[in-house]
Amino acid sequence: MKFENNGNDESSSNVVPFELRHASNFSQSASLVERYFTKAGKNPFKYNMYGDLVNWVSEDVAVTDDMGKVVFTQKGVAKPDFWSTLALKVVASKYFWGDQAKNERENSIEKLISRVSRFISRQSIRQKYFNQEEADSLGDEVASICLHQLAVFNSPVWFNVGIQEYDRNAGGVSAFIWDSNLGKVVHSEKGMDRPQCSACFIQSIEDTMDSIMAVQVAEANLFKAGSGTGTNRSPIRSSKEKLTGGGRSSGPVSFMKGYDTYAGAIKSGGKTRRAAKMEILNVDHPDVIDFIESKQKEEKKAWALIEQGYSGGMNGEAYASVAFQNCNMSVRASDAFMEAVKNDGEWQTKYVKGGGVCETFKAKDILRKMAEGTHICGDPGMH
Repeated sequence: MKFENNGNDESSSNVVPFELRHASNFSQSASLVERYFTKAGKNPFKYNMYGDLVNWVSEDVAVTDDMGKVVFTQKGVAKPDFWSTLALKVVASKYFWGDQAKNERENSIEKLISRVSRFISRQSIRQKYFNQEEADSLGDEVASICLHQLAVFNSPVWFNVGIQEYDRNAGGVSAFIWDSNLGKVVHSEKGMDRPQCSACFIQSIEDTMDSIMAVQVAEANLFKAGSGTGTNRSPIRSSKEKLTGGGRSSGPVSFMKGYDTYAGAIKSGGKTRRAAKMEILNVDHPDVIDFIESKQKEEKKAWALIEQGYSGGMNGEAYASVAFQNCNMSVRASDAFMEAVKNDGEWQTKYVKGGGVCETFKAKDILRKMAEGTHICGDPGMH
């Protein structure tokens, strides 16, 4: 489906589906959703796009950690025979809904995919995109595409969409929703069946304690429902600048440690998956060198712990003991900085408050520090 702006290039509020604006151009008998992978009246979980039967098999699932310890098991999970054991392990351990102890956990790929495809079909009618026939086609097509691994949704969709078929008060709802009747954003409530589906959020921040802490609360709620978040912390004054009441600022890198700790404590979507976040700092921020070097220093601490016998696995004690293991870090590099590197020029960092020059470096030296960090631990990235 393509979208078209309704005469206002500066606002997304008037963007409406092209097909709805030009509905009169379509034949009354024409369907907006054509079947490609499925056929009407044929169960997409029973027949493939060629009309052949899908062969379903049962398999026991056992997931082990890096030390070989079994951390998850589920007996008799139904899957198509063309699904690999690895794919089944990931889906069964991460995305199936329900508690095994209460005998409520999903136990087949069909149950997982069908709750998502049914939700999408229902929403297409509720939001007045399609009629029932078109909605049925959409649901079947989505189901077939996912079943045959032609495409896959992000984690929040699998975590949250359709689970209220099992429990109306199930979690995973968005913190805020658009109320079309009121014409504004409102806080969501349990039982609304308005799942959080976006994988990534971008949040702004201001140089105030209220804003710094408010972002932490927002991040925690996003992680809880399975999404990730990223913020450019450059508006926070540097550790080289004074506070209004005296003393010096902690600087953004110090607060990043706090954000990282909470991200590690809150498992994404209530699962064993790590929370995902990105920390960004402008290349002219006074703390950019500390930022560039921060993760590689923590990486070296982990190496030392591993040498002393601590587990070096992804969830092992070594990396659980050091900072910045729940975030990607990225330096926002400007064209001016890259030109300075190209011309072997100097680069000045600027105070957040006032914009005066803080320090002067060789631009190439800063870029080299980034490259060294990336070589050691994969961070920082650049954008």
